[in-house]
Amino acid sequence: MAQDETTRRKVIVITGASDGIGAAAARRLVENGHRVVVVGRSAEKTASIGRALGVDHHVADFARFGEVSELASVLLKRYPRIDVLANNAGLISQRRTLTEDGHERTFQVNHLSPFLLTQLLLDRLLESRATVVATSSAAHYGGRIDLDDLDHARGFTTMRAYSDSKLAQVLHTRELERRYGTAGLSSAAFHPGVIASSFATAERGPVSWAYRGPLPKLVLGKPEQGADTLVFLAEGVPGQDFASGGYFHRRRPARTNPQADDAVLAAGLWERSAAMVG
Repeated sequence: MAQDETTRRKVIVITGASDGIGAAAARRLVENGHRVVVVGRSAEKTASIGRALGVDHHVADFARFGEVSELASVLLKRYPRIDVLANNAGLISQRRTLTEDGHERTFQVNHLSPFLLTQLLLDRLLESRATVVATSSAAHYGGRIDLDDLDHARGFTTMRAYSDSKLAQVLHTRELERRYGTAGLSSAAFHPGVIASSFATAERGPVSWAYRGPLPKLVLGKPEQGADTLVFLAEGVPGQDFASGGYFHRRRPARTNPQADDAVLAAGLWERSAAMVG
């Protein structure tokens, strides 16, 4: 990394930072001298990590567009510059439920709300020549985006909805680069690995079982391991340390679902997402 970039104190907003990968990344970035802003769904847990790290903290439930909009308003008022937006908040819903906004919960929390937050902050991000980082997953390999059924009204399964939402994040990353790369905005998505965290344990179901109890914690990776690539992308210099619009695992470019290279699909998803978030 270039010396002037690595020593510059960045303003880094991390969603889903009250525990797990987000909290681990926040801790590393604070230790490295950056100004980190943590965002979480739980007021108690978010305040706790904020106090522990001595950083600003904000609460927003990504299952509610209204709270995402309020968060964006606060961020714009509080931070004249945002160098990195890390869209890390995520979940996997065990059954098909609709949010108060009328969308399938996994798709809204993992894709639509991060899309909305990015759009609401877009002018600030462009002014800052920022990087938008998405915590995606290797599960996106199993995704298949159907623009006519993004809310999975037909044939819902837990893993299909999750895989599609993670593929949507990769497509959003690619489309950000296509639309705004020449204006100085950078983007990247990454797979953190299979990490012991609470993102899948809020609801009872087959997937949540894999993340509960002491045994998974012995087998699965630690949050610090999952956060490493997020930290790398947040601190890195686009075009030098990583290619903007790319998908990464363990700091290196990784293969993607063939749909991720479909520019027409990415543009279509962008337009549908914009309509869905109003």
